Amino acid sequence: MIECCGLRAGYGGREVLRGIDLRIVRGEMTGLLGPNGSGKTTLLHVLSGVLKPMAGTVRIAGNEIGELRPRQRAGMVAAVPQRAGPVPGMTVTSLVLLGRYPYLSLLGAYGPQDRAAAQSAMDETGMAVLADRQTTALSGGEFQTALLARALCQSTDILLLDEAAANLDVARKAAMYDLLREKNAAGLTVVSAVHDLNLAALFCDRLIFLKNGRVLADGPTRTVFTRERVEEVYETTFHVFAHPVTGAPQGVVVPGHGGGVGAGGGSGPGRG
Repeated sequence: MIECCGLRAGYGGREVLRGIDLRIVRGEMTGLLGPNGSGKTTLLHVLSGVLKPMAGTVRIAGNEIGELRPRQRAGMVAAVPQRAGPVPGMTVTSLVLLGRYPYLSLLGAYGPQDRAAAQSAMDETGMAVLADRQTTALSGGEFQTALLARALCQSTDILLLDEAAANLDVARKAAMYDLLREKNAAGLTVVSAVHDLNLAALFCDRLIFLKNGRVLADGPTRTVFTRERVEEVYETTFHVFAHPVTGAPQGVVVPGHGGGVGAGGGSGPGRG
């Protein structure tokens, strides 16, 4: 479904990803983890077609990503970005309907199927009650949820998320990932960049740890989420234990053993 071979990418001639090789198969729910600046956002930018690789190949469902037209790519991959701002004059419904771009007719008019898809996405994400609200009047968490609704409305086989739950409270984070698990069980391939290690371990079957633009570890969650591995990635002391209900690995930092503010990165601010 997604294949990267020798992928190198960055910004302004500065390399952030330094030779990424990975394969994500259809139906996986994968967590992308790593310190600030490790390359998570950069990798998602490449996979979504926003950023052109410096070297290497990226294939989506067997297609070289650079050879896909924007509308083709949008019909295959949806993304929820880390940073996006509300648009003055745009309602939640109008924002969610943007997800139907790959399917619009030449006249550019939304049809009944498009509106039904938007309504379904808003119902699933709990945004239907805010359908007529201006996006500028939403809280940070509400706006992020509206972006998820837009991505679901896009009806793709692949969903990329960059810290999609960052502005949500604990209950809404769990609700979002419960929904993602439901979609994943129905066949949606999910790749989610997450800073919350424990959230990723609870909901993702596979974890990929990045550090300094390279894959440091990749495998089933219960195999790669170990104290030794997490300490190597984040350069701080962790206590790792089993979740009392699910048995999934969880971790907490040990106070007084941090690596220092800004430590453990490598690719610069805003490119995590």
